[in-house]
Amino acid sequence: MTSGDALREGLILLLPRLRRLARALAGQGADADDLVQLVLERALARAAQWRPSDALDKWVFAIARNAWRDELRARSRSQKLFVPEDEGERVADGAGSQPAQQLELAMALATLPPDQREVVALVLVEGMSYGEAAALLEVPVGTVTSRLARARAALQAHLEKEA
Repeated sequence: MTSGDALREGLILLLPRLRRLARALAGQGADADDLVQLVLERALARAAQWRPSDALDKWVFAIARNAWRDELRARSRSQKLFVPEDEGERVADGAGSQPAQQLELAMALATLPPDQREVVALVLVEGMSYGEAAALLEVPVGTVTSRLARARAALQAHLEKEA
């Protein structure tokens, strides 16, 4: 098996985790799908940069994180969106929508700053250790700890306010 084959097989196995990370970062399903597609394209295009001795998930998650940051920068420059996409989803009668608790949590997560949302996605959603998240984000472990503490407090406050 070549390293290209190993990369493709690894990406396929990593898809559910990548999708969860993208959903946590992006908040909206369509944005998450776009992010997953972009990450897979970049990973395949840069296959020569990945070494089989390196952890594939960390390499792919770093690509996802950087791609999402690029997207946020592009959005902040354009500012052409008048109404968030999820506002249009609420117009429907709710027959095909998520359960109320999941929707509330997704909305609460979307209120977090990007750096806190990243830490929540990596530690709470993906189950990475604080050290693994710190290495991926290239920040000290204490920074991960404080971001996660602030994110948890903000999520709790938001959910209590909604209740």
